[in-house]
Amino acid sequence: MQKLLLLGDEAIAQGAIDAGLSGIYAYPGTPSTEITEYVQRSREAKDKNIRSEWSANEKTAMESAIGMSYAGKRAMVCMKHVGLNVAADGFINSAITGANGGLIVVAADDPSMHSSQNEQDSRFYGKFAMIPILEPSSQQEAYDMVRYAFEYSEKMKTPVLFRITTRLAHSRAGVERMKSIEQNLVKLPENLKQYILLPALARKQYKVLLNNQEKFIKESENSNFNNYYDNENEKLGIITCGLAYNYLAENFEDHKIPYPVLSIRQYPAPTKLVEKIYDDCDELLILEEGAPVIEELLKGLLNKGKPIKGRFDGTIPRDGELNPKIVADSLGITYHEYGDIPEIVTGRPPSFCPGCSHIDSYKALNEALLDYSKGRVFADIGCYTLGALEPYNAINSCVDMGASITMAIGAADAGLVPAVAVIGDSTFTHSGMTGLLDAINNKSPITVLILDNSTTGMTGGQKSSALGKIEQICIGLGVEKEHMHILKPLKKYHEENVSVMKSELKYNGVSVIIPRRECVQTLNKRMRQKLKVKEVES
Repeated sequence: MQKLLLLGDEAIAQGAIDAGLSGIYAYPGTPSTEITEYVQRSREAKDKNIRSEWSANEKTAMESAIGMSYAGKRAMVCMKHVGLNVAADGFINSAITGANGGLIVVAADDPSMHSSQNEQDSRFYGKFAMIPILEPSSQQEAYDMVRYAFEYSEKMKTPVLFRITTRLAHSRAGVERMKSIEQNLVKLPENLKQYILLPALARKQYKVLLNNQEKFIKESENSNFNNYYDNENEKLGIITCGLAYNYLAENFEDHKIPYPVLSIRQYPAPTKLVEKIYDDCDELLILEEGAPVIEELLKGLLNKGKPIKGRFDGTIPRDGELNPKIVADSLGITYHEYGDIPEIVTGRPPSFCPGCSHIDSYKALNEALLDYSKGRVFADIGCYTLGALEPYNAINSCVDMGASITMAIGAADAGLVPAVAVIGDSTFTHSGMTGLLDAINNKSPITVLILDNSTTGMTGGQKSSALGKIEQICIGLGVEKEHMHILKPLKKYHEENVSVMKSELKYNGVSVIIPRRECVQTLNKRMRQKLKVKEVES
């Protein structure tokens, strides 16, 4: 079969296409974005009519995928780890409804917080929901696991959580494809009440989930994705999870590890294999990317018995990504670097792109607020969060998607008036609309800036759900037309923009200001494409 050089994200996408995928649902979020983008670019996916448009947020994506699964077709929903918080309601309840067509939930975790606000480990969600979890250790395994996950989902009538981390998502390796299979036909559940979670019906479905737990464990015990390597030196046993096995192997010549190793890539944890390595070895070292999930499971409440080393005792740092050097240090061996980083390669702090519209918006806002005390601007998640940095120092919060407007409401309720919310166009339709409705219903004295650059800029310029709709949405929610303004964030309109902002800051109610100018990156890309078309035509 064909062999491709793929990112981990792309391997998952191609694996899904080849495994009979009918629809992928997602909201852009690093490091998960490239999964959906790959499907969107794929000629094969287009020929197969695989649905791949972006969703407004992770909750709507999760629920749409559940709907496709209900109809008997194979669906995948993708998000970054904090996106799973947004999708949690549907995700947890999907464990109770079960699945009809195969249903895979991909959560891409971001240890070290390269582009995230926390280091959340999605395995906790899988454990909480009591559904199977898969955690590939390589791009090839990610590809292979997708087909297995769909088959497993349909066999056990359960959603499957597919957990990856940044390094797997964004590194490349050769991936050998399997023969592509056809999509499922529409086929409704045999039990048409399966998805009706009224209490009397939900209690029955919950018992089904509980009864499946032994089957899930048995599947893990017999899985080809959980391997025990019975090596000679039993003074130490090592348990690795997912990608961590590679960090361990890299420290030994020809990857010949002298200690017994249990490599876990499928959960629930294989109880018998865990028990075996515990019984065989004098002490254990747990290597897992993210939180100490397996380590905590082994230590239990009393922490009695053999030494178990990992993140809890400081053998592995409690925060940040795992890497080969950290593993080498935990084993007391020297890690051999592949070479020094050239001096020319230096760290570069994040900054606005030259010509970014947000620069002019923040300059106007800062000037409009000169007559007020500092600390009254609540922002959100997007490129504009960089307004927190020098030289702007323009914002005072960034908590989660949509929190800018609702935090401004709470601050105004506490007496901090005026309070300002800054939110992007894509984030507004993701989770800001309900906050604006609260503000309107409460008659909150807040000024909301919806920074409209006509795209989801932070994750690469995907189409925003708000494109061409923001004014209608705001008016529909109840914003007074005389207190809604469209501004052009350019230097030549600075004084005019400052004047509008000053006026609305004095208004004792909800006002919405929309500084609108296309993202310079998507504008440049669009202009290059136009130029190419002209060159072809000429």
